[in-house]
Parts: sequence; structure tokens; C-alpha cells
Amino acid sequence: MTASASRGFPCRVSLEDAGEGEELILLHHVSHDVATPYRSAYAIYVRRDAGKAATFVDSTPPVFEGRPLGLRGFSGDGQLLDARLALPGEADAKIRELFDLAPIAYIHVHNAAHGCFAARIERHGGGQ
Repeated sequence: MTASASRGFPCRVSLEDAGEGEELILLHHVSHDVATPYRSAYAIYVRRDAGKAATFVDSTPPVFEGRPLGLRGFSGDGQLLDARLALPGEADAKIRELFDLAPIAYIHVHNAAHGCFAARIERHGGGQ
């Protein structure tokens, strides 16, 4: 498929929006492959020319900017422990709030409006 705008087509690999006219692959992705009721899958976009997966440490990726996000905090065994809604500009603070809760090992970020998986965020060292 082709992005029809420069916003609204977030690439799961580069963690940036695809530009208008850029080719994308729309695919089904199992984002939370755990043996709990919280197992999750949904559609994601990947830029056709996406290279290596983006990594961010102590900063949020560009794709988080200007979007409302659903943040779900999980234990190491895949149980949902807490969640936050981050309005535009609040992602970093809400992520830190969740990680202030000791048992949260990782956070899944979803675009709040469409529900598609955006990223997995881990504590430094991969969790507790």
C-alpha cells in the first residue's frame, strides 16, 4: 500500500511516520505472545524500505509525538498490572510513572485511536 499522507502511517520498525507516497506493508502482528488472557495481535505498518529496528534509550521515538497513546504495563510473566493514557506530549512522563511501579517489567504502547501496536518499552537490562 502507499501512504496517502505524511502522518497517520506509523512504521513499527523505524518508529517514524512514513511520508506521503512511501510504500508500506500492512500486516498482522502478534505483539504480545504470552500464555495469558492478555495475548494480543493487530495490524501494523512497516515501511517497505525499513532497515534495522530503531532503538531509543531514555527518550521517546518520533512516532509518539502528537498522538494519544495507550500504555499498558506488564509483569515479567505477561500479566497486566497497570495502564495509562498519554495525551500528546505526555508519553515520557506516563512511561516513567508506570516504571515507578516496581513490578512492571515492560510496557506496550498502542496508538489510542486505532489501537495498533506501536512499541515495546523495557526497563534498562530487560526487566526485573
